[in-house]
Amino acid sequence: MVNNLIRNPIHWWLPPVSLLGMCVGIQALANDVIVTNSDGEPLNDAVVEVYFERPSATPVEDYVYQRNAAFDPHVITVPTGSHVAFPNEDTTRHHVFSFSPAKTFDLELYLSETPPPIHLDQAGVVVLGCNIHDHMQAFIVVSDAPYAALTNSEGKLTLPTMPEGRHRMRVWHSQMDDSQTIWWEGDISNTENVVAVLELNATPIQPATLSPLQQRFRDATHNH
Repeated sequence: MVNNLIRNPIHWWLPPVSLLGMCVGIQALANDVIVTNSDGEPLNDAVVEVYFERPSATPVEDYVYQRNAAFDPHVITVPTGSHVAFPNEDTTRHHVFSFSPAKTFDLELYLSETPPPIHLDQAGVVVLGCNIHDHMQAFIVVSDAPYAALTNSEGKLTLPTMPEGRHRMRVWHSQMDDSQTIWWEGDISNTENVVAVLELNATPIQPATLSPLQQRFRDATHNH
């Protein structure tokens, strides 16, 4: 059950800020978490973790594809101990890597052959890049929480039914901070809905500007 919840994410975004409001339902069967930026716009692809008395989530096998010179999906969350593979569906080669403390790896240039999956054995945010396409970036949030999922395009996540009482909640979003280590932390009960308003402080990624010589080298690399 936990496995299915985690692998069917709802997308979100969140930096460390304050709770805008809480509303309490008398017999709520599920809780909604809603995240917006400081202008009130919903934030999707935010990872929400909730910690309560429940066995750890079972590791899974998941995928981050390379399509149209972009990673797809842009954000995923998997339980600690999971394996993630990186199939290339483009007609050009990619060179996927990560220097993140949670997992450092380097998948040298490849095309149709998919390298062996990466074992993600430590909780944390794994930032993905491509040595060939500087604009490509994606994130894998490796979670040791019993429940973790993503907000949807409306900045909303409906949590599963939780045990009575208050539970620790953490939220991460890729635009919170350049370090990708900042989490919003708070708590939630089994009868509350939470609205969080966040300030986004990360520097937007700018497309790389290549010299003519660099572009010729990049084009030649793509064709081999």
